[in-house]
Amino acid sequence: QTNHAIATGTATATRSPTSLCDMLTQTELPQKLYFEKTDREPAKVLGGIKIGNRKLTVVTGASSGLGLNCAATLAKTGRHFVVMAVRDVEKGKRVAKEFGMPEGSYVVMKLELGSLQSVRDFVFNLKAFKSNRGLDNLICNAAVYKPTDPEPAWTDDGFEQSMGINHFGHFLLVNLLIDDLAKVKGSRCCVVGSITGNSNTVGGGLVYPRADLGDLSGFAEGAKKPVSMADGKPFFGAKAYKDSKVCNMMTVSELHRRYHESTGIAFSSMYPGCIAETQLFREKRPWFRKAFPWFMKYVTGGYVGMEEAGERLAQVVDDPQCTKSDVYWSWNGGAQQIGRWSED
Repeated sequence: QTNHAIATGTATATRSPTSLCDMLTQTELPQKLYFEKTDREPAKVLGGIKIGNRKLTVVTGASSGLGLNCAATLAKTGRHFVVMAVRDVEKGKRVAKEFGMPEGSYVVMKLELGSLQSVRDFVFNLKAFKSNRGLDNLICNAAVYKPTDPEPAWTDDGFEQSMGINHFGHFLLVNLLIDDLAKVKGSRCCVVGSITGNSNTVGGGLVYPRADLGDLSGFAEGAKKPVSMADGKPFFGAKAYKDSKVCNMMTVSELHRRYHESTGIAFSSMYPGCIAETQLFREKRPWFRKAFPWFMKYVTGGYVGMEEAGERLAQVVDDPQCTKSDVYWSWNGGAQQIGRWSED
């Protein structure tokens, strides 16, 4: 219960002179990822005409990898109008065309998850674009992974980037859009998880380091520079990513507990299989980037190509089978059908 409260940003004020909620409004670092005066986009309007009768779906990290393939899959169904939430708008526009996304099936909007101000600006622009209509689906996919960094990098708000971008940025985004999701019957919110955050799997339990939030002393101290890890221990890049994924998946359960019954929103997490050639591994050593896909294809059988992984993520918000809330959708070992963990 304590872990749930901390992961959703609630139980820090009593153990810290400055609460985590208060720090979600601070920007005081000299090297910033987002400058409001120059990076903020003008709001796009009259989106309702473009959206038409299609479902409105937001995908973060939609300019590359899993997010791009998911966005393209949804756009090509003709059932979804996709908001590509990306760091680089021009890149987003370019790759959307390269992937053959139909004209009029998407819009590209600026979102820098390493800046909570950017998250707020994105939500403002999204609301201006869609006007009073609700939001059908929100897919929180964007992530950073910095396993080789000897020292932590920081977000504009002073959080270690893996936790700040992967978890805190998405946490704020979901909270700001809860009411918009609640307007739509059958709306869905999916936060991409990872096998590395599950200690009962090979990737999460046997591959060092293991995800471990410890006693959450880092969060209790405010999770702000120089505190870089949730457990308060020294920075470890690979573990920081895994810890952020644990927080993502815990947040899904807490969102379900707090909001599903009253709003009808289906909250879920998912693992599409091992995308061994994803750019998420771009900071790994060259030998690893060559050997890992081979290992996942021929030893574990957990390998999945980028296009298929995107189709699997799209399925979570498009398939009638995937309407259940508080589930972790997963594919393993070359499985051809969706599955979910359940006590029943």
